[in-house]
Amino acid sequence: MDTEARQTERDRSSSPSEAGNTPETEGPEDRSRFSLVSWISEWLPGGRITLTALVCLVFLLLLNAFVVRPFEIPSGSMEPGLRIGDRVLVNKLAYRFGSGPERGDVVVFDGTGYFGDADYIKRVVGVGGDRVVCCDKDGRVQVNGRSVDESEFLHPGDGPSTVPFDVVVPDGTLFVLGDHRADSSDSRDHLGSPGGGMIPVDAVVGRADWIVWPAGHWSHLQRPDAYARVPAPDGAHG
Repeated sequence: MDTEARQTERDRSSSPSEAGNTPETEGPEDRSRFSLVSWISEWLPGGRITLTALVCLVFLLLLNAFVVRPFEIPSGSMEPGLRIGDRVLVNKLAYRFGSGPERGDVVVFDGTGYFGDADYIKRVVGVGGDRVVCCDKDGRVQVNGRSVDESEFLHPGDGPSTVPFDVVVPDGTLFVLGDHRADSSDSRDHLGSPGGGMIPVDAVVGRADWIVWPAGHWSHLQRPDAYARVPAPDGAHG
């Protein structure tokens, strides 16, 4: 009897439920999720490898649609900073939370109906309300009466413009120029076209922030200081 009693006590003391050591078990939701993944893996050719590739593809598509987009430089219009074949990352969130393009930003925009049926990359020289003039007595672009020293990014040997212009940028639009003025079709060339060479802010895809290829040309594209002292347009409210 004593032997049987001791055995019974040992059985009770080693019971997981009595000792509070109940092993973790999968709940119905966990089992359902794992079952779904297993079912999809079995259904897809290639199994889990194909499923992983599809998940990565969906992630990249969402990233491209809402966050960043790669863009290959198609021409020499932005040399020397951006060369033909360079790949840049376009920040699609740069202007999505109340802020807009600023003077000096390099932007990618849809030129359909304004420049042509393609995406373009140019530098913002004037924003809504700005008066942009070329050229002053020293041959420089003026924005709101302030002469701008563009030597930091202008192509060596190029002047600011061989085409004179004096425009006021309508609200909600941009006046854009290429850095290689002698090899750029930009707002100057479309002054007599619909829209007067201006680009609607709504047509802007995003701001070019990084050169990511080739590796030797990798760099962060920063807004130059050239426009820092340009005053606000007449009638603007700070």
